[in-house]
Amino acid sequence: MRFADWEPHYTAILEYFGFEREADEAAARLLADLADGRDDLGLLEALIQGRTVTVCGNAPSLPEELDLVEGTVLAADAAAEVLAGHGIRPDAVFTDLDGATDVFIDLSRRGTVMVVHAHGDNIPLLRHWVPLLTGPLVATTQAAPLPHVHNFGGFTDGDRAVFAADDLGAASVRIIGFDLSDRNVDPVKRGKLFWAGELLRLIGYDL
Repeated sequence: MRFADWEPHYTAILEYFGFEREADEAAARLLADLADGRDDLGLLEALIQGRTVTVCGNAPSLPEELDLVEGTVLAADAAAEVLAGHGIRPDAVFTDLDGATDVFIDLSRRGTVMVVHAHGDNIPLLRHWVPLLTGPLVATTQAAPLPHVHNFGGFTDGDRAVFAADDLGAASVRIIGFDLSDRNVDPVKRGKLFWAGELLRLIGYDL
């Protein structure tokens, strides 16, 4: 998705949550510095373009849906640990690092592409985790893209993975482990789930 098309939705999200664009932009610049020119977008595209893709969210239903996994596997943040615990190494993990554990370090070393997202309130996590992720890396932002910091569209880890799969030319996208109607979450998380649903509908996915 071109940033010009994404920006109106991004502006609406900023207003809805009271987030600051300047903080997102500062985080993106920091991530660019931490990545230090590392950019494995070509590898991520090769994993996705023309292929069947399964995007795995971290809803409690995920373990019961793993028999639906096929093709390239994209994990949303902590879903990566669930997959790894069931013997599935995701091809890529989309993460703002709030669900990161040492499993991420192991996956990175084994060749999983870590698609690390910068936003205004995860700067300490970026500083801690990015130097530890020594394998393939793709940096992303929800603000204007920078050299080697990409914006595929999307807001939460899960819908960003779907947006990336769509943008990078997946032949088909299967979505599992998503529960956008979960009421057992705090109001901020409920707002994020609302926006995930709204954004996914923009590109043809009505969960």
